[in-house]
Amino acid sequence: QVQLVESGGGLVQAGGSLRLSCVASGRLSTYSVGWFRQAPGKEREFVAAITWNGANKYYSDSVRGRFTISRDNARKMGYLQMNSLKPEDTAVYFCAASGAVESIRVATMYAYWGQGTHVTVSS
Repeated sequence: QVQLVESGGGLVQAGGSLRLSCVASGRLSTYSVGWFRQAPGKEREFVAAITWNGANKYYSDSVRGRFTISRDNARKMGYLQMNSLKPEDTAVYFCAASGAVESIRVATMYAYWGQGTHVTVSS
């Protein structure tokens, strides 16, 4: 069982940066970690994912080159560094953990989810 808690969201101007963090209770080192987001009135969408050992990272086309996913297994932490933020990045961001290493762009592969943290990017 893994419980996840996100932090680091907030209000930022377009072009700014935020770093989201996700802390796990329980063992995180054997899980892939993913970040998803959901904007008002829209479906939850994949943002980024990293395998358990950090060897493979995946990004959506909309954030590639601007966002960086990382993890620190010793601290049971996952991170999402978000740079060059745009108003369309405004959403609730969720951290999730999956026992899979394949198909980790897919939300249904994740068994554990945090409660989300709000990110608002003003123009």
